[in-house]
Amino acid sequence: MDTVKSFRGYGKVDELEEAAFRRKTRKRIIIISISVSLLLILIIGVVAGTVAHSKNKNSSGKAPATSSSAIKSICSVTQYPDSCSTSLSSANSTNPEKIFQFSLMVVMDSLQKVSTLPAEYMNRTDNPLVKEALNVCGTVLNDAVESLNDTVSAAGGKFASRIDDLKTWLSTVVTDQETCFDALEEANATFVEEIKQLMKNSTEFASNSLAIVNKLLGFLGDFKIPIHRRLLAAPGSGFPTWVAAADRRLLQENNRKPDVTVAADGSGDVRTIAEAVAKIPKKSDTRFVIYIKAGVYVENVVLDKSYWNVMIYGDGKNSTIISGSKNFVDGTPTFSTATFAVAGRGFIAQDIGFKNTAGAAKHQAVAFRSGSDQSVFYRCLFDAFQDTLYAHSNRQFYRECDITGTIDFIFGNSAVVFQNCSIFPRQPLPNQFVTITAQGKKDPNQNTGISIQRCTMRPLDNLTAPTYLGRPWKEYSVTVIMESNIGGFLNPKGWISWVPNVDPPSSIFYAEYKNIGPGANTGKRVTWAGYKPIITADQASKYNVESFIEGSSWLPTANVAYDST
Repeated sequence: MDTVKSFRGYGKVDELEEAAFRRKTRKRIIIISISVSLLLILIIGVVAGTVAHSKNKNSSGKAPATSSSAIKSICSVTQYPDSCSTSLSSANSTNPEKIFQFSLMVVMDSLQKVSTLPAEYMNRTDNPLVKEALNVCGTVLNDAVESLNDTVSAAGGKFASRIDDLKTWLSTVVTDQETCFDALEEANATFVEEIKQLMKNSTEFASNSLAIVNKLLGFLGDFKIPIHRRLLAAPGSGFPTWVAAADRRLLQENNRKPDVTVAADGSGDVRTIAEAVAKIPKKSDTRFVIYIKAGVYVENVVLDKSYWNVMIYGDGKNSTIISGSKNFVDGTPTFSTATFAVAGRGFIAQDIGFKNTAGAAKHQAVAFRSGSDQSVFYRCLFDAFQDTLYAHSNRQFYRECDITGTIDFIFGNSAVVFQNCSIFPRQPLPNQFVTITAQGKKDPNQNTGISIQRCTMRPLDNLTAPTYLGRPWKEYSVTVIMESNIGGFLNPKGWISWVPNVDPPSSIFYAEYKNIGPGANTGKRVTWAGYKPIITADQASKYNVESFIEGSSWLPTANVAYDST
């Protein structure tokens, strides 16, 4: 298996390859030029139409309708055009970018209004699980405000190069609010529908802003101009471009100089991970490195949104273990059961294991939860039963990792790619089935989904329970399994519905592409409208690293060679 150390021809490109690349680039530039022209025609048409409408209104003595007509046109691409038009009625602009920026202010105002709801509802219940669910709401709503702040900052200038960021962060704002509802429903809170109604504006407004950036402003983002060729010798062996040169070197080095060393035997700077976390500077643009020596650390660790650019590494995924046992049966919401949770941007983990030892009988028990944007996990272990790995939100990349579990053991609503990983379904409780994935895309404009590429799937133990690749969790769930080796353990149907005996909506996108192994035969797969047993190479390419989780605006400053397809 290729590793990060397998760099050959570092920073160099074959002349024939480069010539082919230049031809491909010229073709893309032509496509870009045509697309820009079409977009300009579209925008000019909207503005011209609204100006003409305004003149007609003026000639009849009525108020001009330029702004309102432009807003109506823009809102027509959203899921909630009525609330969009009403909320943006005072934008007083025909410029789509200005209207989008105004829409963000509308979302921010609505989010700030609902951010107090969790505290207000605490005295409405004596149920400990419901109170914990309200704490989850408080956390994710605060995270949503942070993501929206990032969006507002990026949209404050010329943000054409930040379209992928805007899509990601607004997708996260939508996901965070949905996570609040999930926690309340899981706890059977009696007032969940009441809170949904109170948050109706914030959820719809966030969806509207996402639709505007995705369908109008994001038009050019669908055509990525590669600025420089970056290759590794082996296909699929590279990290996303947003893993900067310095971080790539960190992932390769054997003699790093950590900022803090954790050792349970006292041979490091501190004995616990919690002590190391206390030393991390808040919102730092500088990489902070924590080395955790071999051993088992029984701790629950949370790195919230304020911890940026943290890297932790150990002595091997089976040698350095962070272990916990929080679980749903004992009264903890799924979101809060994670042994290790991270939300701050730019997190990296390498050569370390994360476990939840609660066991199958305790149901939901997360080993690791990530909402970290542009996060990387290399040669790590994620070991539990139900809901092992919660890839909650934002952009994530997993490479050469081991993941074990039973029900929905890779789940969430991030934009995530698993590459060259080993996925081990294990025997669940009696009368249970196994589902490897459960993807939770809620809004059609979210840029989220699960992509499993060049991975190996085989049982961890004597697996006799019916086992499936996954089940769609939400209305627009997206999961693609491609170029992977699937063992004979798999039920021939391949996939299973969330609601028994009820096909998922046609709005999902589930697909398989060029898989091998005895479980890869799609001849007896489900016949859902949203499942594609065969897709084209172009369709599959939308779910590789370059297309799915990169974005042309994140090209590193250094000339680092790798292949992201």
